[in-house]
Amino acid sequence: MPVLVVPEKAYKRLRELAEAKGMGVEELVLDLVLEDADPAEVSEAYWEAAETLLRRAEEELGRGDLRQASEKIWGAAALAVKALAYEREGRRLASHGEMWEYVAQIAREAGDGQLRRLWRSATSMHINFYEGWATVEHVGDALDDVRALMNRLKQLRGEGASG
Repeated sequence: MPVLVVPEKAYKRLRELAEAKGMGVEELVLDLVLEDADPAEVSEAYWEAAETLLRRAEEELGRGDLRQASEKIWGAAALAVKALAYEREGRRLASHGEMWEYVAQIAREAGDGQLRRLWRSATSMHINFYEGWATVEHVGDALDDVRALMNRLKQLRGEGASG
């Protein structure tokens, strides 16, 4: 995936804007760039970014940077959920509450309560990014959970739209 180089002051501002919206910088940039794009294009971009964030989370965990790994784990999960909503329904999930509601909806539809547990594990990493309380084991477990969450969401891609 190409890398965008942004001056530190601009990145700080992007981080502030993203945090104010409860999202990662990558997600904010994708939302801005893909605002008027076709839902299929948005979905594919979100899937690609989610997979990249998951790989970067593994690298950060390997370096022992638990907060950065946590942020990327959370970002991967959030983007994967948003990708599925775009793909199946052309729906933009704009808040944490909408993502929680959507995960509950797809878990009910699929008869898969594990989706809710895996999602809770992912959201704990969003908290850990700010608080820094999780151990390396917690972060590693969450990484595994988000990998499982993303795999299950990918299985749901072709199972039809609800609504």
